[in-house]
Amino acid sequence: MKAVEIDTISKVYPDGTKALNNVSFSVEKGEAVVLLGHNGSGKSTLFRSITSFEQPTSGEIRIDGITITGLKKRKLRPIRKKIGMVFQHFNLINNLSVFQNVLFGALGQTKFTFQTYSPFASKELRMKAMECLSRVGLTHLAKRRADQLSGGQQQRVAIARMLMQDPEIVLADEPIASLDPKAGREVMDLLWEIVRERGLTVVCILHQMDIAKEYGNRIVALKSGNVVLDSTIHALNDKFIKELYEKEVNEEGDEESIKVDVKKVGVL
Repeated sequence: MKAVEIDTISKVYPDGTKALNNVSFSVEKGEAVVLLGHNGSGKSTLFRSITSFEQPTSGEIRIDGITITGLKKRKLRPIRKKIGMVFQHFNLINNLSVFQNVLFGALGQTKFTFQTYSPFASKELRMKAMECLSRVGLTHLAKRRADQLSGGQQQRVAIARMLMQDPEIVLADEPIASLDPKAGREVMDLLWEIVRERGLTVVCILHQMDIAKEYGNRIVALKSGNVVLDSTIHALNDKFIKELYEKEVNEEGDEESIKVDVKKVGVL
Protein backbone atom coordinates (compact mmCIF):
# COMPACT_ATOMS: atom_id res chain seq x y z
CA MET A 1 0.00 0.00 0.00
CA LYS A 2 1.17 3.52 -0.78
CA ALA A 3 1.64 5.83 2.18
CA VAL A 4 0.66 9.04 0.36
CA GLU A 5 -1.24 9.43 -2.90
CA ILE A 6 -1.80 12.79 -4.57
CA ASP A 7 -4.41 12.27 -7.28
CA THR A 8 -4.91 15.09 -9.80
CA ILE A 9 -5.37 17.80 -7.21
CA SER A 10 -5.87 21.40 -8.20
CA LYS A 11 -6.25 24.50 -6.08
CA VAL A 12 -7.83 27.72 -7.30
CA TYR A 13 -8.19 30.57 -4.80
CA PRO A 14 -11.25 32.87 -4.75
CA ASP A 15 -9.32 35.60 -6.62
CA GLY A 16 -8.71 33.18 -9.50
CA THR A 17 -5.09 32.35 -8.67
CA LYS A 18 -4.29 28.76 -9.66
CA ALA A 19 -1.79 27.40 -7.15
CA LEU A 20 -1.90 23.73 -8.16
CA ASN A 21 -2.78 22.23 -11.53
CA ASN A 22 -3.69 18.52 -11.67
CA VAL A 23 -0.78 17.48 -9.46
CA SER A 24 -0.29 13.72 -9.14
CA PHE A 25 2.35 11.55 -7.50
CA SER A 26 2.55 8.88 -4.83
CA VAL A 27 4.99 7.96 -2.07
CA GLU A 28 5.66 4.36 -1.10
CA LYS A 29 5.86 3.29 2.53
CA GLY A 30 9.38 3.95 3.82
CA GLU A 31 10.29 6.19 0.88
CA ALA A 32 11.91 9.63 1.26
CA VAL A 33 10.85 12.21 -1.31
CA VAL A 34 12.18 15.75 -1.63
CA LEU A 35 9.66 18.28 -2.92
CA LEU A 36 11.55 20.99 -4.76
CA GLY A 37 10.62 24.35 -6.22
CA HIS A 38 10.99 28.07 -5.73
CA ASN A 39 8.65 30.42 -3.89
CA GLY A 40 5.28 30.36 -5.60
CA SER A 41 5.72 26.94 -7.15
CA GLY A 42 2.82 25.51 -5.15
CA LYS A 43 4.84 23.60 -2.55
CA SER A 44 3.24 25.31 0.46
CA THR A 45 -0.27 24.85 -0.90
CA LEU A 46 0.46 21.18 -1.50
CA PHE A 47 1.85 20.80 2.03
CA ARG A 48 -1.23 22.41 3.56
CA SER A 49 -3.45 20.15 1.45
CA ILE A 50 -1.67 16.96 2.56
CA THR A 51 -2.03 18.03 6.20
CA SER A 52 -5.70 18.99 5.61
CA PHE A 53 -5.07 22.55 6.76
CA GLU A 54 -6.42 23.47 3.35
CA GLN A 55 -8.78 21.71 0.96
CA PRO A 56 -7.97 21.35 -2.74
CA THR A 57 -10.51 22.60 -5.26
CA SER A 58 -10.54 19.21 -6.99
CA GLY A 59 -8.81 15.84 -6.84
CA GLU A 60 -8.10 13.50 -3.95
CA ILE A 61 -5.38 12.94 -1.34
CA ARG A 62 -5.13 9.50 0.26
CA ILE A 63 -3.15 8.48 3.33
CA ASP A 64 -2.70 4.71 3.65
CA GLY A 65 -5.50 4.28 1.14
CA ILE A 66 -7.98 6.50 3.01
CA THR A 67 -9.25 9.58 1.19
CA ILE A 68 -8.74 12.56 3.48
CA THR A 69 -10.06 15.34 1.24
CA GLY A 70 -13.34 16.58 2.63
CA LEU A 71 -13.17 14.51 5.83
CA LYS A 72 -14.60 16.00 9.02
CA LYS A 73 -12.19 16.74 11.89
CA ARG A 74 -13.40 13.80 13.96
CA LYS A 75 -12.58 11.33 11.19
CA LEU A 76 -9.29 13.08 10.41
CA ARG A 77 -7.91 12.66 13.95
CA PRO A 78 -6.81 9.01 13.68
CA ILE A 79 -5.15 9.74 10.34
CA ARG A 80 -3.36 12.84 11.64
CA LYS A 81 -1.92 10.74 14.46
CA LYS A 82 0.12 8.93 11.81
CA ILE A 83 1.63 12.16 10.50
CA GLY A 84 4.45 13.98 12.26
CA MET A 85 5.37 17.47 11.14
CA VAL A 86 8.60 19.46 11.28
CA PHE A 87 8.24 23.15 10.48
CA GLN A 88 10.61 25.85 9.29
CA HIS A 89 9.99 28.02 12.36
CA PHE A 90 9.95 25.11 14.87
CA ASN A 91 6.47 25.93 16.30
CA LEU A 92 7.61 25.52 19.89
CA ILE A 93 6.01 27.24 22.88
CA ASN A 94 8.90 29.51 23.76
CA ASN A 95 8.12 30.22 27.41
CA LEU A 96 7.82 26.53 28.30
CA SER A 97 10.56 24.01 28.94
CA VAL A 98 12.11 21.77 26.32
CA PHE A 99 10.70 18.77 28.22
CA GLN A 100 7.17 20.19 28.17
CA ASN A 101 7.36 20.94 24.46
CA VAL A 102 8.32 17.33 23.77
CA LEU A 103 5.50 16.03 25.98
CA PHE A 104 3.01 17.91 23.81
CA GLY A 105 3.88 15.44 21.05
CA ALA A 106 1.73 12.92 22.94
CA LEU A 107 -1.47 14.97 22.61
CA GLY A 108 -3.00 12.41 20.26
CA GLN A 109 -2.28 9.58 22.70
CA THR A 110 -4.12 10.93 25.72
CA LYS A 111 -7.80 11.34 26.48
CA PHE A 112 -7.39 14.79 28.03
CA THR A 113 -4.98 17.60 27.13
CA PHE A 114 -3.90 18.13 30.75
CA GLN A 115 -2.39 14.62 30.72
CA THR A 116 0.44 15.96 28.54
CA TYR A 117 1.34 18.66 31.07
CA SER A 118 4.44 17.74 33.01
CA PRO A 119 2.91 17.65 36.53
CA PHE A 120 0.10 15.33 35.37
CA ALA A 121 1.85 13.20 32.72
CA SER A 122 2.21 9.49 33.43
CA LYS A 123 5.55 7.96 34.27
CA GLU A 124 5.52 6.20 30.89
CA LEU A 125 5.03 9.45 28.96
CA ARG A 126 7.70 11.24 30.97
CA MET A 127 10.19 8.43 30.33
CA LYS A 128 9.31 8.41 26.65
CA ALA A 129 9.85 12.18 26.41
CA MET A 130 13.34 11.80 27.90
CA GLU A 131 14.08 8.96 25.47
CA CYS A 132 13.07 11.21 22.56
CA LEU A 133 15.30 13.99 23.89
CA SER A 134 18.13 11.50 24.27
CA ARG A 135 17.77 10.50 20.62
CA VAL A 136 18.33 14.09 19.53
CA GLY A 137 21.10 14.66 22.09
CA LEU A 138 19.33 17.19 24.31
CA THR A 139 18.56 15.51 27.65
CA HIS A 140 20.88 17.98 29.38
CA LEU A 141 18.62 20.84 28.24
CA ALA A 142 15.30 19.31 29.28
CA LYS A 143 14.59 22.02 31.89
CA ARG A 144 15.72 24.94 29.72
CA ARG A 145 13.13 27.28 28.22
CA ALA A 146 12.72 26.70 24.50
CA ASP A 147 13.53 30.31 23.62
CA GLN A 148 16.92 30.02 25.33
CA LEU A 149 18.14 27.50 22.76
CA SER A 150 19.90 28.06 19.46
CA GLY A 151 17.98 27.55 16.23
CA GLY A 152 19.56 24.17 15.62
CA GLN A 153 18.72 23.04 19.15
CA GLN A 154 15.13 24.24 18.78
CA GLN A 155 14.71 22.22 15.61
CA ARG A 156 16.10 19.17 17.44
CA VAL A 157 13.43 19.70 20.10
CA ALA A 158 10.82 19.85 17.33
CA ILE A 159 12.13 16.53 15.96
CA ALA A 160 11.95 15.02 19.48
CA ARG A 161 8.34 16.24 19.76
CA MET A 162 7.62 14.58 16.40
CA LEU A 163 9.18 11.32 17.66
CA MET A 164 6.96 11.50 20.76
CA GLN A 165 4.02 11.15 18.41
CA ASP A 166 5.24 7.80 16.98
CA PRO A 167 4.38 8.84 13.40
CA GLU A 168 4.48 6.65 10.32
CA ILE A 169 4.77 9.61 7.94
CA VAL A 170 6.92 12.73 8.39
CA LEU A 171 6.14 15.98 6.57
CA ALA A 172 9.04 18.41 6.84
CA ASP A 173 8.40 21.93 5.58
CA GLU A 174 11.72 23.71 4.90
CA PRO A 175 13.21 22.22 8.10
CA ILE A 176 16.57 24.00 7.75
CA ALA A 177 15.56 27.28 6.09
CA SER A 178 15.96 29.20 9.38
CA LEU A 179 19.34 27.66 10.24
CA ASP A 180 22.93 28.43 9.33
CA PRO A 181 24.59 25.92 6.96
CA LYS A 182 26.40 23.94 9.67
CA ALA A 183 23.34 23.60 11.92
CA GLY A 184 21.21 22.85 8.87
CA ARG A 185 23.33 19.89 7.82
CA GLU A 186 23.41 18.56 11.38
CA VAL A 187 19.60 18.69 11.52
CA MET A 188 19.25 17.00 8.12
CA ASP A 189 21.73 14.28 9.16
CA LEU A 190 19.74 13.66 12.34
CA LEU A 191 16.36 13.67 10.61
CA TRP A 192 17.52 11.26 7.90
CA GLU A 193 19.15 8.93 10.45
CA ILE A 194 15.88 8.72 12.37
CA VAL A 195 13.89 8.22 9.19
CA ARG A 196 16.08 5.30 8.12
CA GLU A 197 16.28 3.59 11.50
CA ARG A 198 12.49 3.72 11.95
CA GLY A 199 11.54 3.05 8.34
CA LEU A 200 9.44 6.23 8.16
CA THR A 201 7.89 7.71 5.04
CA VAL A 202 9.08 11.28 4.40
CA VAL A 203 8.01 14.18 2.21
CA CYS A 204 10.52 17.00 2.73
CA ILE A 205 10.11 20.43 1.17
CA LEU A 206 13.42 22.12 0.35
CA HIS A 207 14.75 25.18 -1.44
CA GLN A 208 18.44 24.32 -1.28
CA MET A 209 19.51 22.38 -4.36
CA ASP A 210 22.80 21.18 -2.85
CA ILE A 211 20.94 19.73 0.15
CA ALA A 212 18.36 18.09 -2.11
CA LYS A 213 21.11 16.43 -4.12
CA GLU A 214 22.80 15.15 -0.99
CA TYR A 215 19.79 13.79 0.87
CA GLY A 216 17.11 13.08 -1.70
CA ASN A 217 16.76 9.78 -3.52
CA ARG A 218 13.71 10.92 -5.43
CA ILE A 219 12.80 14.45 -6.43
CA VAL A 220 9.37 15.82 -7.22
CA ALA A 221 9.80 19.31 -8.66
CA LEU A 222 7.00 21.85 -8.94
CA LYS A 223 6.87 24.97 -11.07
CA SER A 224 3.85 27.27 -11.30
CA GLY A 225 1.65 24.61 -9.73
CA ASN A 226 2.68 21.83 -12.11
CA VAL A 227 4.85 18.75 -11.58
CA VAL A 228 7.77 19.24 -13.95
CA LEU A 229 9.92 16.37 -12.69
CA ASP A 230 9.31 13.15 -10.78
CA SER A 231 12.48 11.13 -10.92
CA THR A 232 15.67 10.11 -9.16
CA ILE A 233 18.23 12.72 -8.14
CA HIS A 234 20.36 11.73 -11.13
CA ALA A 235 17.85 13.38 -13.48
CA LEU A 236 18.81 16.82 -12.15
CA ASN A 237 21.24 18.74 -14.30
CA ASP A 238 22.30 22.37 -14.60
CA LYS A 239 19.94 23.04 -17.52
CA PHE A 240 16.91 21.72 -15.66
CA ILE A 241 17.87 23.56 -12.47
CA LYS A 242 18.13 26.84 -14.34
CA GLU A 243 14.75 26.32 -15.98
CA LEU A 244 13.16 25.35 -12.66
CA TYR A 245 14.31 28.52 -10.87
CA GLU A 246 14.51 30.99 -13.75
CA LYS A 247 10.96 32.28 -13.69
CA GLU A 248 8.09 31.69 -11.31
CA VAL A 249 4.56 32.85 -10.66
CA ASN A 250 3.96 33.18 -6.94
CA GLU A 251 0.84 32.02 -5.18
CA GLU A 252 -0.53 35.56 -5.08
CA GLY A 253 -0.26 35.63 -8.88
CA ASP A 254 2.67 38.06 -9.16
CA GLU A 255 5.28 37.10 -11.70
CA GLU A 256 8.89 37.37 -10.57
CA SER A 257 12.09 36.86 -12.54
CA ILE A 258 14.89 35.10 -10.73
CA LYS A 259 18.44 35.09 -12.03
CA VAL A 260 20.33 31.99 -11.04
CA ASP A 261 24.00 31.13 -11.05
CA VAL A 262 23.65 27.36 -11.40
CA LYS A 263 27.02 26.84 -9.71
CA LYS A 264 25.65 28.55 -6.61
CA VAL A 265 22.05 27.36 -6.81
CA GLY A 266 22.38 25.66 -3.43
CA VAL A 267 22.19 29.01 -1.63
CA LEU A 268 18.70 29.81 -2.96
